Amino acid sequence: MKQIKSFLCLALALAFAASCNQNNNTTAPNGESSSPAAGSIVYIQLDSIVSKYDMYNTLKSELEIKVQKIQNDLQARGRALENEQKDFSNKMNKGLMTQAEAEEKYRVLNNKMSDYQNLGARKEAEIQEENAVMMNKVMDAIEQYIKKYNDEKKYALILTGVFEGDPKLDITNDIIEGLNDEYVKNKKKGTQTEEAAAEESAPEAEKK
Repeated sequence: MKQIKSFLCLALALAFAASCNQNNNTTAPNGESSSPAAGSIVYIQLDSIVSKYDMYNTLKSELEIKVQKIQNDLQARGRALENEQKDFSNKMNKGLMTQAEAEEKYRVLNNKMSDYQNLGARKEAEIQEENAVMMNKVMDAIEQYIKKYNDEKKYALILTGVFEGDPKLDITNDIIEGLNDEYVKNKKKGTQTEEAAAEESAPEAEKK
């Protein structure tokens, strides 16, 4: 499935390849992680961030499940149509249908095949659109987090791409950890909000 383009588009294809490299933040001699000083020019490996972001992996898994269901449905429809075509050919070869019956059955089968192909095209477009929206959500969340992150860190510049640099300036793991922490907190907050709303909307008898 093709990825949409955004301001970080060059890294999106790499995200789906899931072939990220492990990039560890520099650790000080005492074992504690050290961060570049404020005003530094730092960088992130975007492919690693996307592929290790819990939000991305959750949404990707959900989309893969939907894709599998669509594929299973299309395969079942395809097998049924193929069997119907074989039955038609068999009856034609045995002379079990009149010319008028054969022409009508042929027309019906052609219409079913056309509907089947159109359904496949619609489902493919649907999945491509959902994939595009998914990546937009992921990239927007990453962008917003990095902005908030740098409000605190005050780095002069955060370079985004896939390249080699001084490991001391690689803040990739720091971003991944922060993103996933924020994602977990937001999920808990969302769950609590949903539970509160459900309780509020429950009939009075159920609340007692």
